[in-house]
Amino acid sequence: MSSKEEIIQSFNPDGVGQNNGNLFGLPFNYEHSRLTILPVPWDVTVSYSDGTADGPSAILDASPQLDFFDSDLQDAWKIGFHLTPISTEIRDLSDQLRLKSTSYIDFLENGGKVETNDEFSTVLEEINASCEMLKNRVKEKCLSMMKDGKMVALLGGDHSTPLGLIEALTEKHEHFGILQIDAHMDLRDAYEGFSYSHASVMFNALKYPQVQRLVQVGIRDFCKQEADLAAASNGRVKVFYDSDMKTAQYEGKSWRAVVDDIVSTLPEKVYISFDIDGLDPKLCPGTGTPVPGGLEFEQAVYLFRSLVREGKTIIGFDLNEVAPGDTEWNANVGARMLWKLCVFMAKSNHLKP
Repeated sequence: MSSKEEIIQSFNPDGVGQNNGNLFGLPFNYEHSRLTILPVPWDVTVSYSDGTADGPSAILDASPQLDFFDSDLQDAWKIGFHLTPISTEIRDLSDQLRLKSTSYIDFLENGGKVETNDEFSTVLEEINASCEMLKNRVKEKCLSMMKDGKMVALLGGDHSTPLGLIEALTEKHEHFGILQIDAHMDLRDAYEGFSYSHASVMFNALKYPQVQRLVQVGIRDFCKQEADLAAASNGRVKVFYDSDMKTAQYEGKSWRAVVDDIVSTLPEKVYISFDIDGLDPKLCPGTGTPVPGGLEFEQAVYLFRSLVREGKTIIGFDLNEVAPGDTEWNANVGARMLWKLCVFMAKSNHLKP
């Protein structure tokens, strides 16, 4: 087997994108990677449009079209970014349960009461048990990769998928903050009865005492219960609502000043949870629950660049809610955001190409 140095020497980063089955068309396998990404093709509890289970494969297919020169970290590709195989077992289970959850959600939306319906009570129990199984499986896989010395990230799937990675990180770090880019707060308690709903991921993450602070950016679609929870958190949840940020900018505040406010609220160790619907939906219109407003691509990149510039360490990240839709544009944007997240995680951990 060739050494990593031999592989690097034989690879032309300026050449034609390689459809070699690897993320970004890079030449690295698991052994030669330093940042390993776990794909989770799962969208069982999505409450509007499904399709995010196709996100990992669509992003993988689109990723070789990227060019590798990056002014934030030149020769970053040499570090080794690798996507582990996409589980057909998980994907098949997601498809099976999605059929049941769709019927269940339709039942609720038409005024049904699950507590008086044996069939849908059984469906709910099955889905909750399977979602817990997935969370535990993700946690075990992430801990195994960390044991192998890898930095670990996750590619969803819907926004419920990274909870297992977050739980794994609580066993490695005494405390850290979560920077969430999202249109939604995801602070609902078991939304629609799903204990591990995509709309409940941050409610669940706050159950871990190691999560010192949750900083939410781009929020513009939420319920009163969620806003009240954040307001009553004694500063543990800090929300940068999209309308407030836009108003500040309309009245003369620079994006740099807004970003400085965001970064100053975060502790030294940061986990990034990136729901693609945090961006303006023109950039990724196929996402499950698009909402007008949101960040531009370069605004998000500037935020991450500032995070690293201020000495914060990115201990992990997820990218989720990318659905291919009927255009390759969604996966194209998703792949490019994934690349930037990889670059900034590597740079924040002082990895040298």
